[in-house]
Amino acid sequence: MSILYTILLLLASNIFMTLAWYGHLKLQQNGVSSNWPLIGVIAFSWCIAFFEYCCQVPANRIGFDGNGGPFSLVQLKVIQEVISLIVFAGIANILFQGESLHWNHFAAFICLILAVYFVFMK
Repeated sequence: MSILYTILLLLASNIFMTLAWYGHLKLQQNGVSSNWPLIGVIAFSWCIAFFEYCCQVPANRIGFDGNGGPFSLVQLKVIQEVISLIVFAGIANILFQGESLHWNHFAAFICLILAVYFVFMK
């Protein structure tokens, strides 16, 4: 069960993270935050990032084998990176319609899948 909780929390964490890092760009495109000072944009992103940490920290605590979880520190990091890129690709395609994936992006993703395979090899 800790595997499922860890993955779900990492997924939620990365959704918040991606929105915190790139959501303000969509708000700027729509004219919502065009006149915000940079410090306002940073504060807005930090407010979203708070929820990222509320998911990320428990995911790492639950998932880490030093706390009785199923994953080593390296495995947790690789899982997080793969989830991060999947979430980013999805959100970028939804929010930024002009950003499309190309063959080299898929090739890079296959390399990431291979990285996960190698990290979990005994």
